Amino acid sequence: MAELSIILQNHQALITLAILFLAVILFISGILAPELTGLLSMSLLIASGVLSPQKALAGFGSPALITLMGLFAVSAGLFRSGALDRLRELVASERIRTPRHLIALMGLVVAPISGVVPNTPIVASLLPVIEDWCHRRNLSPSKVLLPLSFATVLGGTITLLGSSVNLLVSDISEQLGYGSLHLFSFTAIGVPIWLIGTIYLLLTPQSLLPDRGKDINQLTGNKDRIGYFTEVTIPHDSHLVGQSLHNSRLQRRFDVDVLEVQRGKERLIPPLADRKFEPGDRLLVRITRADLLRLQQEHTVQVATDEVNNNNTSKKTFATNPDEGQKTVEVLLPASSTLAGASLRELRFRQRHNATVLALRRGQQTVQERLGQAVLREGDVLLLQAPIDSIRGLQASNDLLVLDQLESDLPTTRQKPLAIFISLAMLILPTISPLPLVAAVLLAAIGMVAGGCLRPGELQKSIRLDVLLLLGSLSSFSVAMQSTGLADAFARNLENLLVDLPTYSSLLIIFLATTIFTQVISNAASVALLAPVATQLSPSLGLAPEALLITVLFGASQSFLTPMGYQTNLMVFGPGRYRFLDVTRYGAGLTVLMTLIVPALILWQY
Repeated sequence: MAELSIILQNHQALITLAILFLAVILFISGILAPELTGLLSMSLLIASGVLSPQKALAGFGSPALITLMGLFAVSAGLFRSGALDRLRELVASERIRTPRHLIALMGLVVAPISGVVPNTPIVASLLPVIEDWCHRRNLSPSKVLLPLSFATVLGGTITLLGSSVNLLVSDISEQLGYGSLHLFSFTAIGVPIWLIGTIYLLLTPQSLLPDRGKDINQLTGNKDRIGYFTEVTIPHDSHLVGQSLHNSRLQRRFDVDVLEVQRGKERLIPPLADRKFEPGDRLLVRITRADLLRLQQEHTVQVATDEVNNNNTSKKTFATNPDEGQKTVEVLLPASSTLAGASLRELRFRQRHNATVLALRRGQQTVQERLGQAVLREGDVLLLQAPIDSIRGLQASNDLLVLDQLESDLPTTRQKPLAIFISLAMLILPTISPLPLVAAVLLAAIGMVAGGCLRPGELQKSIRLDVLLLLGSLSSFSVAMQSTGLADAFARNLENLLVDLPTYSSLLIIFLATTIFTQVISNAASVALLAPVATQLSPSLGLAPEALLITVLFGASQSFLTPMGYQTNLMVFGPGRYRFLDVTRYGAGLTVLMTLIVPALILWQY
């Protein structure tokens, strides 16, 4: 502990330690969005004098971050041009008849694609297709959605372009003086990990994947059985007026659960079977999509949208007819959505997005609050009604993922070959010529626009500002820990704990610690905090610093234990109606396997 006691006498190290502690608390609690936590930490490091503005902001001009910006555009061009439509057709093919066949396709085809294309849009694109595949075969989506997420995570460590975390590690490596990583720097490790992980997905007993229902999980195709929570009012001319819930057609003909009745200032809670409805009653109900639209069309109920969307109680409005230029779609709140933590009323959702929220679905949980007052959470699914133009605007939003496919938004399919050629050239040129990767990616992004694969406006919309802010700000942590001596002090104390252990065991502990840390804070934060510490162990372990960096990279990327561990886990969590421990049960074996194999592969490589 001598090294720490010396460091603690350094006031800049103390300040950095305090800011680090604050950041960890904010990451875990989720009080602030991750990118805001990163910006706050960077600002405090500058304000306290620990880092100069030039050093703190250097991450925003790093080649890794610019590469990521270009990669967002290239990925958008691939999807917008329809270059990946063949993958969707393959998933929907009649040749894929069993869950094992589908999981094999995910592992052998989808996973390697996610090695060069960000996995979030891949999962968003395939979710509706897989849900429809499950519906046609009368299977529960919970049997295949977790393997989809895990497959894209496994493929994300095949190349440097597989995920934003890979590029962050490359940036940190350059900041620490070890040089940036190359496109295929860890492919020799990533490919065996991908193949071993795929074998695990294929051989793991299907009993580890729960059956959470066959009918109520359909996101596309037959949407009739999805259970939503919403608010409706009873108009004066409704057939329900004067009838009790027990004798009404709500119970006899429709799949509706009435959770609460608000009558003026009076709040009525179950049991409600003998209560007679009155005009103007406001009901909190659980209802299927088809029944909601049917009851609305028959004027039995009206979908109340005044307090839900506008915070304007003086003017009552109701969902409009979908045929009048409107479309009903489902949207998902992804991880790091800025809408999470606020209610629809606070967000003034309709005015902000020109879309009406009809209902809300939250996995298997019951939403007891009134719809306008329910605080949105990551993973929530909203049923929206909006004009086509508004839905296209939502497709470019980082706060919402549109789960319904709008084929009319895709440019002409004649651009598919060009988009594929540009992407392949982006990967090949840096490996056979002196052309830097960042230049190849930027040229590919420009080529996508010039070739008509991506519209100029779509290029700007494709860039994930939240990801860029998070990665750019977190790189300042690595610089601060290095310059204040904190990284060296932590490394020396960690070295004392590992001194009598074999190199393999030391790498295993580093990998496992990073994996566990990633479950409670973002994987980018884990890398930024642990990478500088791990590289200091290089001399004592007799390994190149790059080997320690890659150990941390794989530990932060192989997140199979919790829904929050990786964004794709959260994306499939709600549609699959999983419970928290479902992810842990299915991913624990894979985590153990990766913990044993990754250190061995790193020793073999280095």
